[in-house]
Amino acid sequence: MGREAYLLAGATATGKSAAAAILARELGAAILSADSMLVYRGMDIGTAKPSPEERAEFDMGGVDLVTPAEDFSAGEWLRQAGAWAAKLSPARPIVVVGGTGLYFTALLRGLDAPWQQPPPAYPVLQMDRDERRLRIGRRIDAMLSAGLEQEVAHLRAAYPIWSRTAAAAIGYKEFGAPLRGTDEAVSSFRPVSGRSVRDEIFYRTCQFAKRQDTWFRHQSTPLYVPCGATAEETAAAVRAVWQAHGPWIIEFPVRDAGVTCANRL
Repeated sequence: MGREAYLLAGATATGKSAAAAILARELGAAILSADSMLVYRGMDIGTAKPSPEERAEFDMGGVDLVTPAEDFSAGEWLRQAGAWAAKLSPARPIVVVGGTGLYFTALLRGLDAPWQQPPPAYPVLQMDRDERRLRIGRRIDAMLSAGLEQEVAHLRAAYPIWSRTAAAAIGYKEFGAPLRGTDEAVSSFRPVSGRSVRDEIFYRTCQFAKRQDTWFRHQSTPLYVPCGATAEETAAAVRAVWQAHGPWIIEFPVRDAGVTCANRL
């Protein structure tokens, strides 16, 4: 039997997490993170991970699942999401929020299901490019002030070798992270001449946001939602889309039953 879920996707720095928290409180919902970097324990500052208090408030799933040393996949995320959902009350709605399009695809049609035309439809936040760049810059400055470099150093000491995905994470690769199966660290990464580490993180984040936009445009049927000036304004716009199109009915995979579920709207 399917579970009621309210979906919200968007590129980095669009304010989706703050809007989702407002709406989850209204619904009494749990939150499932659909973000491929939030799965790593200890990678907190550089991923803008919600606070421990917020994670506890929403019984948040999809967070702190593995260490940076471990490999992780969309299939494993889907299995973990199914196990997490099984622990919730069947009557409790779920808010799924994140920027990893592959996770939304896995959740809505299964990893092994044939391609759908049109692709699954769900809300995607849309923001003016210049405004997003300003937000990205402010976010990076806040991360650096909060001790991002020290976080990377602590994690490198705790985990001498990292998985390829974790080592390439924006905000971590720029400071160097040891890569599994090599004697070299990803510190072999060299910034473009004249760019500071902060500038490299900014450039890579902006490029990543563009790739996220492209994914949602071509691999989903985006129900675009304009970002507001505040989290409350964005939440109001999302609420209107949810009222018109949601909730979605999600067939979470049963533990040990594979990930070939036929998810549907």
